[in-house]
Amino acid sequence: MPEIVSLKIKWDKLVIKLTNQFADGDELNIDGIIYLVGVQELGQGHRTFKKDEKVNLMHIAICKLLEPYGYYEFDFFDDDGWPHYKILTELPNLKPGEQTILMKEAIVNYFESLSYLD
Repeated sequence: MPEIVSLKIKWDKLVIKLTNQFADGDELNIDGIIYLVGVQELGQGHRTFKKDEKVNLMHIAICKLLEPYGYYEFDFFDDDGWPHYKILTELPNLKPGEQTILMKEAIVNYFESLSYLD
């Protein structure tokens, strides 16, 4: 259980830091943080995105976040500069709580790799 406690501490620290930097008072949830990762990975800066673009940003983020786990691999950038990934391994069937833990761990690892949590 110590790794779960450590993840919770890191997650809480990350949420506070990102909320202070990007949100207007309301604490960011996991979906909001995944969206931020998508915007970061797209690399086109902050702008207004259409609904379908927001869905695509979430997909980009999930692919990027799960890439180190061997589920996805970067494939190419399209003509508009959007990254595309290919599936390497199907995601296992996880219970909702297990999915949340995997995503929180992947998000914390992502931000640690950017030295954001130092």
